[in-house]
This record gives sequence, C-alpha cells and structure tokens, in this order.
Amino acid sequence: MPSPFPGMNPYLEHPSLWAGIHHRLITAIANDLAPKLRPKYIVAIEERVYEVNGDTALLVGVPDVSVQSSLYAARSTESNLAIAPTNQSIEVLLPLPELLTEAYLEIRAVETEEVVTIIEVLSPKNKQVGIGRLQYETKRLKILGSATHFVEIDLLRQGNSMAMIGNFGQSHYRIVVSPSETRPKAQLYGFNLQDKIPEFLMPLEAHETEPAIDLKSLLDQIYDQGSYDLRIDYSRPPIPALSEPDMAWVNERLQQQRLRSIN
Repeated sequence: MPSPFPGMNPYLEHPSLWAGIHHRLITAIANDLAPKLRPKYIVAIEERVYEVNGDTALLVGVPDVSVQSSLYAARSTESNLAIAPTNQSIEVLLPLPELLTEAYLEIRAVETEEVVTIIEVLSPKNKQVGIGRLQYETKRLKILGSATHFVEIDLLRQGNSMAMIGNFGQSHYRIVVSPSETRPKAQLYGFNLQDKIPEFLMPLEAHETEPAIDLKSLLDQIYDQGSYDLRIDYSRPPIPALSEPDMAWVNERLQQQRLRSIN
C-alpha cells in the first residue's frame, strides 16, 4: 500500500519510527546514487559516534527504552535512601554512558580518495539542545569551511532548524544544497506537508553530470519495504502534533484514502 501523502508522511516522524526511517533513507540514497556515480565515485556510509550520559541521554532522545528505564529507576531508588537504615547497603542503579551513532554519506573520488560531497539526513538529536547538536554544528561549520560540497536534508518538523541567513519563510521541511564554489551562497528547498518533495541535484566536481535525488520515490520504497502501512495507526493524530489547519488537511486526505472515517 503506498503512502497516502503526496510529499512527506508526518506519521514517519514519530520518535519510535524515525530511527528506522533514518537508517533506511541513508541506505536508500546510497543504493540509488552508487550506480549513477560509477566508475569515478563511490558512495560510503559513515558513522559519527559520541557519548551521552545522565539527563543528556534523555534530552537528545535516546531510543533505548531500557536505558531510560534504568535512569528513572535510579532516581526512584535514590528517593528511598533517606529512609533506608544507615548500617545496611541497598542496591542502586547508576546511569551508564551510552554510545550513539549517526550515519551520513560521503561521495569519494576513486582515483584520489578525496571526499567530494557529504550528505546528511538530520536526526532529532541534531535539532535539540545537547551534545548531538553541538557535535553536528561543529562538523557542519568544518565542512562549510572546506572545498567539500554539502547536502543537508531536514525531514523533521520538531526542533530548532539549522542556521542560515536569507529572505526565506518558515517551512515544515528543508533541503539545503551547498556547492563549495558558491559559498556562502546555497540553494534552499523549503516545502510543507501539503507539497511534493522537490527533486534536487547533488553537486560534484566541475563539469560533471550531477545526479538527481528523488526523496519522495525513495521514501515510498521505504514505506512499502518496511510495511509502515501496517505499523501506523492513521485513526490517531501524528506525533509531533500538527497545527489545526494542517491537521484538518491530514484528516481530509486520510478520509479520501479511506484510512479515517468521516465523523
């Protein structure tokens, strides 16, 4: 069953689903680009690794329920220490550091092994205050100060958008394409829930044919391959929540697709 929306499906942004969507989308983009770039370039899936602990782990949205449960359990146990006998030990749980990984893509020249283009798909941790955003912003500035092309895909409505300057309006979603030779100028593709996801060209070396990336097609493949039609309850509103006008549009769309009853 195809996704019922013409562009981004807001139900895919649910915290319990997004980690899988992110992983599948990175892989889908890599698989789509690889045959288009042979034999001059390869597409490598790389990982950024960092450590979080304590409240920070909850702040940046660690998906591991057992870690969150352990943290809450530790607090609950701590509240009992005041009434515990001082001459007896009790068992407590300590919050352990958690290693988090974020995948991204590097387009590398086969002959020189030079990284020509980097493609990032933002995660919730990148858009929330905490070490995840700090590390991402640090890497982003480093790329923008280099000769490497940069593509940033933001398919999340929630959180703080990445810094950019210009006369542009707010939008639910953003794609930024930054060829190194035009910086600080970049192309911003802003689009909303009701819009089709725009196709864009991925920058390569000068005079190279730039391949198009069709995110909508890739997301539709992911939706089908991951059986998300069986995992999503369209009778409920999406998380994160929508504004009233956007929710009215979603209701109408789902009713047209016979996925929600008409009240």
